[in-house]
Amino acid sequence: MAQTREEFPIEKQLRKDIQEAQRARDQLRVDTLRMVLGAIHNLEVARTDRKHPEYGKPLTEADCYQVLEREIKMRDQAIPLYEKGGRSDLVEKAQREKALLQSYLQAAQLSDEEIRAVVARLIEEQGRDFRKVMPLAARELKGKAPGARVQQIVKEMTA
Repeated sequence: MAQTREEFPIEKQLRKDIQEAQRARDQLRVDTLRMVLGAIHNLEVARTDRKHPEYGKPLTEADCYQVLEREIKMRDQAIPLYEKGGRSDLVEKAQREKALLQSYLQAAQLSDEEIRAVVARLIEEQGRDFRKVMPLAARELKGKAPGARVQQIVKEMTA
């Protein structure tokens, strides 16, 4: 029998917010949050497939945040296409979904000072070489800070 894992705080929050949205009859919020939980579940299931590159790796909370980031990115890519097609209804829906998803990410994001502290430690260990520090910073801060923000801070601090 498969062992069930403990839910991460983000998943508990999503489930709680789905219930609140159902009570408030906010269908867009219900659908968007269910879709995110489904995407997290799909990633976990995909890792049970021997052909999957991350086969057997347990799901982490950082993975859950990466799913959120991926869903936001999908909205970002869809909005200009909807605008081009003259579908203002879909543009508005995608923008509302994006704003909703970003609210979950921002709660978990590190501040610039926290990012700088991590980068400073890595520079101390590795020296001021951007090509050495950046991959380590990206790996350590994955899911905790936007990649573009990390890159900007590493550039500033290694220059």
